[in-house]
Amino acid sequence: MRKPDYVFIGLVGAIVVFGLIMLSSASSAVAYEKFGDNYWYIKHQIVFGLLPGLAAFFLIARTDYRKLKKYALPFLIVSVSLLVLVFIPGLAVGYGTSKSWINFLGISLQPSEIVKLTFLIYLAAWLGPKRGGKDMQDTASSFIPFIVSFGIIVILMVLQPDVGTLSVIAVTSLIVYFSAGAPILHLTWISGAGALLFFLLIKIAPYRAARLMTFLHPEFDPQGVGYHINQALLAIGSGGLFGLGLGLSRQKFQYLPEVAGDSIFAIIAEELGFLLVAGLIIAFVFLAIRGFKIAQGAPDGFGRLLAIGITSWLVFQAFINIGAMVGILPLTGIPLPLISYGGTALTVCLAATGIMVNISKYGKD
Repeated sequence: MRKPDYVFIGLVGAIVVFGLIMLSSASSAVAYEKFGDNYWYIKHQIVFGLLPGLAAFFLIARTDYRKLKKYALPFLIVSVSLLVLVFIPGLAVGYGTSKSWINFLGISLQPSEIVKLTFLIYLAAWLGPKRGGKDMQDTASSFIPFIVSFGIIVILMVLQPDVGTLSVIAVTSLIVYFSAGAPILHLTWISGAGALLFFLLIKIAPYRAARLMTFLHPEFDPQGVGYHINQALLAIGSGGLFGLGLGLSRQKFQYLPEVAGDSIFAIIAEELGFLLVAGLIIAFVFLAIRGFKIAQGAPDGFGRLLAIGITSWLVFQAFINIGAMVGILPLTGIPLPLISYGGTALTVCLAATGIMVNISKYGKD
C-alpha cells in the first residue's frame, strides 16, 4: 500500500465545503418561506447527508475495495428492492412528476441514487475478470447478461419515472461496458435501442416534449414551460464576471424554481460571477483527471472499471446539470453532485469517493 491520492481528496473536500456554503445561501429564502428557518436545508444536508457521508467515506477508504466484489450481487439485489418500494403506497413519496423517494420513520431515501453506485460495483465485479478477453466478444456470455441486468434497472426507473437519473446510470454503465472491451457492434445495438426508448418516452409524456421544445426554443412560452430555463439564464447573465455578491441573489426569492436542487448552479453564477464559476468547472475537470489517473493505476480489472465508472458518473452528471442551466442541454432535473441539496445523493457520492481513495492506496505508478 502507498499513500492515498491527496489531490483527489482535496478536490472532493473543496467542492463539498463550497457546496455547503452555496447551499446555505441559495436555500435561505425558500427555507424561510416553507419552514420559517433560513438554515433548514443546510441543517438537513449536514445531518442527513454530510455526516453519514463522511462516516461512509472514512470507513470505505480504510477497507480494501476488493472485498466489495463478494457483496456486489447482494448490494444490487437490495438496491433494486428499494427501487420497487417506491411503488408501495404508504412508503412512496412523490415529487413533481416523479415518485423516486421512500419515507421510512420520517427519513426520506432516494433509491435511484444508491443504484448509481451499487450497479457500478456489480458491473465492475462481473466484467473485471472478463476485461479484454474473448468473453467480451461473445453475445451469450457478455451482451445478453448485461442487457438483462441493465434492463431491470431501466424498467424500474422508467416506471417512476426518473429519466434524468436513468440517463446518468445508462451512460456510466455503457462507459464501463466499453472499457471492459465490449465490441462496437454491441454498443451500437444498445445506443439504437436507447434512442428508440427516448423517442417513445417523449411521445407518451407531453411534458418531456415540452422540455425538448423549450431547449430548442428557450423563448417559447416564457411564463409557462419555458419559465425555468429563462429564469436560470437570467440569473446566470445577471452575475456577470464577478457576481452580485455572496447571499445577494435576486432569483432565489421565489423566482427561480429548485434553487436548492438542480438550479443551484444558476444561483452560484448569479452571486459569484463567471470567474468563480469557471473555477468550479475547472475543479470538476481536475477531479476527472485525477479519477482517471487512479483508474489507470488500479492493480486489477475490478478496481480499474470501478474507478472509471465512479469518475464518469460524477463528472458526467456535473456537466449535464451545468449544461442544462446554461441552455446547451435540455432540463433533466439532475442535481449537481456534491453540491445540490439531497442527503442520499451526498452520502452516496462521498461513499463512492471513499472507494476511489482506497483504490489509489493500492494503485501503481
